[in-house]
Amino acid sequence: MFDNSNPYTLRTEAVEGIKHYYISFADGEGIQRETEVSRPVYLEFLRFVKIERNLRRWDDRHTEQSELTDETLYARALNPVKGTEEKAFDNLRNEQLRLAIQGLPETQRRRFVLYHEFGLTYEQIAEIEGCKKQSVFDSIIRAEEKIKIILKIFQD
Repeated sequence: MFDNSNPYTLRTEAVEGIKHYYISFADGEGIQRETEVSRPVYLEFLRFVKIERNLRRWDDRHTEQSELTDETLYARALNPVKGTEEKAFDNLRNEQLRLAIQGLPETQRRRFVLYHEFGLTYEQIAEIEGCKKQSVFDSIIRAEEKIKIILKIFQD
């Protein structure tokens, strides 16, 4: 990739109707120098400026602008980008799932959400609700079965 900083500056100056061409640059010690050059040399430097600018633009257009590390490449390989159709289907399925969860009885919905969304265990939910672990388990299983039936109807 090209460095965006130009190591030299070009300028022209007209003195008594005669054009003079100058190139300024920093020498090896960092001291700014300016020298007068002939017109052909000046034009060649202008050509170099245009070529460098075009190369920088080409480089910017053809270089991926995202972070390319082993981790991001690995993530891309495991999770390929979904197409528009796939995204639309996912959105429909998510909406159907949301509606299915909303359609559950209050107790089943609450327990289902606590278990699947918040990651609580059957014991923790039973303790919160003041009931037995088995009733929480049965309630969540029934909720999952109802949701599976609704989603199966959606897929068919």
